[in-house]
Amino acid sequence: MILVGVEFKSRSRRNADHISYTSEESLEELQALAESAGASVQQVVVQSREAPDAATLVGSGKLQQLSGLVAAQDVDAVLFDSDLTPTQQRNLERALDCKVLDRTQLILDIFARRARTREGQLQVELAQLTYMLPRLTGRGVEMSRLGGGIGTRGPGETQLETDRRRIHGRIKKLSDQLEGVRGGRGVQRHQRQAVPLATIALVGYTNAGKSTLFNRLTGAAVIADARMFATLDPTVRHVELPSRRKVLMSDTVGFIRNLPTTLVKAFRATLEEVTEASLLLHVVDASSHNAPHQTAHVLKVLSEIGAEQTKQILVLNKTDKLPDFGEASDSLAQRILGEVRAPAGGRALPVSARTGAGFEELLSAIDKELYLDPVSRVTFRLPAGDGSLTHLLHERARVLSSRYEGDCCVIEAEAPESVKRRLTRYLIE
Repeated sequence: MILVGVEFKSRSRRNADHISYTSEESLEELQALAESAGASVQQVVVQSREAPDAATLVGSGKLQQLSGLVAAQDVDAVLFDSDLTPTQQRNLERALDCKVLDRTQLILDIFARRARTREGQLQVELAQLTYMLPRLTGRGVEMSRLGGGIGTRGPGETQLETDRRRIHGRIKKLSDQLEGVRGGRGVQRHQRQAVPLATIALVGYTNAGKSTLFNRLTGAAVIADARMFATLDPTVRHVELPSRRKVLMSDTVGFIRNLPTTLVKAFRATLEEVTEASLLLHVVDASSHNAPHQTAHVLKVLSEIGAEQTKQILVLNKTDKLPDFGEASDSLAQRILGEVRAPAGGRALPVSARTGAGFEELLSAIDKELYLDPVSRVTFRLPAGDGSLTHLLHERARVLSSRYEGDCCVIEAEAPESVKRRLTRYLIE
């Protein structure tokens, strides 16, 4: 496989997301993605242009060079670091006479390989079909078909139209199934919220060590691999804090620069675990020289999904890879927090998920940052005709028993302080 990176000299194109990333750094990440998918990279080609070529992205001169490399090295695929339009991809495949992929296709392929649960497979298939739809090509008039019977005069339906109709139908079916998944997740989330437990979500750039950290904190056996996107399907486990409080922790899919919008939309049900969390543990690979950039990209995605206001703890992971990190931890934390728009009051803690160093400090910090209403056992006397109050208790507290006395409903529950304050007038001392 040959990797191709194109660096545009135009500032508006180069820094479209306001986060500096050199072409070398971008291609280094692309190579890691390709190797995660099982590809063998034979050569890397970089081109600098003022603007993309509308027909081939790279222009005729570079296309001729690539054609020679493909023929000389007998490669079976060329991977571009930029997203290709349908026209560019078709023209490149004709000129190079081999398979041409772009960054989005590679990420979709990795997701398809790693999805294990039915939900994950549905989400990936939806993203693939959404990406494929505008890239369908017809075979011409010879594929037109005439139907039989009344009302079928004319050229009939082309194969391209048939393919599009089938894909639209499949997308509609997958979307309906994922809405069912989303509804099921909502029911599970409400059931978890019925027992007053705070939720913590692990977020971070792919391959930052989230799953290893999750396994050590919870004792779970989630797949932990050095490959990118080794974990796609979310897992939820209990964690006991130093204060003896129990919380729920979920491991989520890793983010990446220029994460395809089709994937963000398809994984909406999974990302809701992030938006509903009380606290985010933002895991950063402290050993990576791109740590500030990766942190900024994760914060950008969190903002896009509506989780930017959720309290965060920046977890500087993989400190065992850094010499004398204890002395340099403060400066590294300041550098990361200084180069990105970190949440106000955010703090950074150095840990090593592999060795367990710094875990006591991390758990103590979670205990301090995590706000959870103190829960107590109380009894309410509610008007029997006011269903909204009964619903509030069933939704926000754990109802232990209920009985009717005349026109009142007496409910005994384990309720948080916030609910008690809202229903003070109905409390039975």
